[in-house]
Amino acid sequence: MRVLRCTSCDLILRNVSVARGYSACCPGCDSRVAKNTSLSFSGEIALGLAALALFFPAQLFPLISIELIGVNLSTTVGSGAVTLLSTFPFVGLLVLFCTVFSPFVFLLSILLSNVALHYRHAKSLYYTTYVLKVIRHWVMVDVFLVSLGIAGFKVADIAEISVGSGLFSFVLLQILMATLLSRVSPKRYWDAYSANIPTNECADTALHVDDTHLIGCKHCGLAQDAEHSNCSRCGAKLEKRIFQSIQKTWACLIAAIIFIFPANFFPISILLTNGKRLEDTIFSGVAHLIKTGMYGIAIIIFTASIIVPVAKIVSLAYILICIHFKVESGRKQRMKMYRFVKWIGKWSVMDLCVIAIMMSLIDRGRLLDFTPGPGAIAFGLVVVLTMIAAESLDSRLIWDKYEQR
Repeated sequence: MRVLRCTSCDLILRNVSVARGYSACCPGCDSRVAKNTSLSFSGEIALGLAALALFFPAQLFPLISIELIGVNLSTTVGSGAVTLLSTFPFVGLLVLFCTVFSPFVFLLSILLSNVALHYRHAKSLYYTTYVLKVIRHWVMVDVFLVSLGIAGFKVADIAEISVGSGLFSFVLLQILMATLLSRVSPKRYWDAYSANIPTNECADTALHVDDTHLIGCKHCGLAQDAEHSNCSRCGAKLEKRIFQSIQKTWACLIAAIIFIFPANFFPISILLTNGKRLEDTIFSGVAHLIKTGMYGIAIIIFTASIIVPVAKIVSLAYILICIHFKVESGRKQRMKMYRFVKWIGKWSVMDLCVIAIMMSLIDRGRLLDFTPGPGAIAFGLVVVLTMIAAESLDSRLIWDKYEQR
């Protein structure tokens, strides 16, 4: 493709060529507009199959084990979340979705996209790449791995920890998932699809269209005549701007602001030990970690559970206000802020993953019992709403030239 329209800022880019193993960034907003990855499609399939083979032992076999009150206890990826389903179904479903369902669907969509590309079935390729585009933001194998380490440090004082047989598979799975997440995108498949189509079947109409009449497809990245209602390559609906993007983002953001107060003031975890009920909010939990000398874990929890959610809300609100008041200066900085918000958002799920792991290791009845508090539900809603808000915002609105409207 020789003509591109940046899907982040709408800048027209002509004669874009990228060497193998390199990527091209938009000179306007610094977003990546093209990447010629060194990973071949056959290599991608091999990594996908290897990750899928590792997925089942990583999910089914114990990750860590402890000996508590003479009983050997172990935890798998989903065991704590399944336990939560009976009392806190929202928290349990969220952890299962991010650590079990999303990684599996992501790997499956990669393999199915390659099958659709091989058989050149455009409709199937559209559906599989659409799922790939949506689900990749909810794949949180790395978040769960860090959460496992934090939970291990927390229970180290009351029990002896041993490595389970599934941990090695889980670490390898994370390495493969990180490789695929950094290299796979819907545009990669559609560029390969159009490269094999005869010129008369899928011509680059953008070459002969005036810049003001060009529109870029948000799904496959093809620049084409704005008169089209659907993309001539992937069939996706073409929109100059995402419909009611600002309204959707504000709605999610306001809801997140409402829920962030009970998330921080209500107990997020409750520990019953020796007949004593110990309730911890996010702040008191961090304070307890500092008192016990776990400064590193305290910093991680404080950053992921307090700083990140607040920073996401403040950053998105600032961007929306600037769009509303048509502020033109500092657009590139706001674009960097927006990309950072999208990247950092998933790490807030860490606290909920820690709770799920602790549930499977410590929930032993009246003598020693661990359960989430009502603050966990509110916190989970804040995480989900801020992530949806970031995805709902059309970044092209940041770059609109209002005087031309």
